[in-house]
Amino acid sequence: MKGDYLILAVKNLRHRGIRSWLTLLGIFIGVATVVALISLGAGLKLAVGAQFGVSSTQVISVQAGGLGLTTGPPGTGVTNRLTLDDVRAIEGLSTVDIAIGRNIETFLLEYNDKIVINAGFGFNEGEKGKWDIEMQDLSAEKGRLLQEGDTGKTVLGNNYMHADKSGFDKAIEVGDKIKINNKSFQVVGFLNKKGSFIIDNAVGVTITDLETLADNEDYVDVISVKVKDSSLMERAKEEIEKLLRERRNVKIGKEDFEVSTPEATIATINNILTGVQIFIAIIASISIVIGAIGIVNTMTTSVLERKKEIGIMKAIGAKNSQIFMQFFIESGLLGFVGGLVGVTFGTLLGFAGMIWINSFIGSELALNIDFILVGSALFGSFIIGSIAGISPAMKAAKQNPVEALRG
Repeated sequence: MKGDYLILAVKNLRHRGIRSWLTLLGIFIGVATVVALISLGAGLKLAVGAQFGVSSTQVISVQAGGLGLTTGPPGTGVTNRLTLDDVRAIEGLSTVDIAIGRNIETFLLEYNDKIVINAGFGFNEGEKGKWDIEMQDLSAEKGRLLQEGDTGKTVLGNNYMHADKSGFDKAIEVGDKIKINNKSFQVVGFLNKKGSFIIDNAVGVTITDLETLADNEDYVDVISVKVKDSSLMERAKEEIEKLLRERRNVKIGKEDFEVSTPEATIATINNILTGVQIFIAIIASISIVIGAIGIVNTMTTSVLERKKEIGIMKAIGAKNSQIFMQFFIESGLLGFVGGLVGVTFGTLLGFAGMIWINSFIGSELALNIDFILVGSALFGSFIIGSIAGISPAMKAAKQNPVEALRG
């Protein structure tokens, strides 16, 4: 019996043609926006995680804060920078295994008669260098990484292997020469693709060459700290903060530095993205409400137009409950179809958005389709349509058959 209601509902909606499609617009726009937004939000969270390029769960990052007159990579545009003495002091803490000072420089690269500006860093040597590479999960896709004594040589991010991503309109090969800050360097290798805009475009040189290319004296931009055990993360963070407050003579709440873990940083950014998602979803819900009002209007008009049909149905024995169910299912079907089209279009928008994100940051992230979200959107669309059709359906069921046949 319910199958008959559905068949009749489909026929009636097809008969009304363009009016039915116009009624779907509000539901369609709202659902498409919500699905696309949440799908893209999930993709952005993956992209944010990829940007950190840190695989270790025992790493704490320390950088100075308080912007000075210049801005640039993390820790560079500050009034009171971190020093090598800070690195040594942090490494002396009981909870700390290794502390590495890292300088992030802006390099002027020249190749194929073109100039590109990108971030550069120095490869540490010895045991610290091995841990630094392991901590950042770095490996060579082509050629090799830098070794001790490799002055005048460089290892480049993965994007430089590709003509369309290098910025030079030409792929760089192992053995090629490239100028860094007007000094010639030989390329010995390329890093594995990380899906990180920073690392995939980075330039790596030895610490010795870094000191020559950029005069940092005893300053460092970022300190990477390896904690002895993951269970000591919070304790180590507190000890580092206490130590730096004493060394920099600042009080609690007045810190001019930041001590953070990758997980905490990613969680903060993800919370911001989630907040944006919720806000826009609320805005999109207004469109769904408008769509529900459109369904009420369409179904009310349909009741008036089909008075004779209702009268005939009642004259041949149709019950009020059967008339109600017919119009109730029609309105629910309107909502469901609007939701189905919206889910399809929203998913396509999500795919297009992820393609753009991958192209922008040079990653290969896949769109994560939330099937629970899709199912909820479809079910919700049907429920909204059904609820919107209750009033018109009740009016149809209460029609007097004699008056309906006269009308």
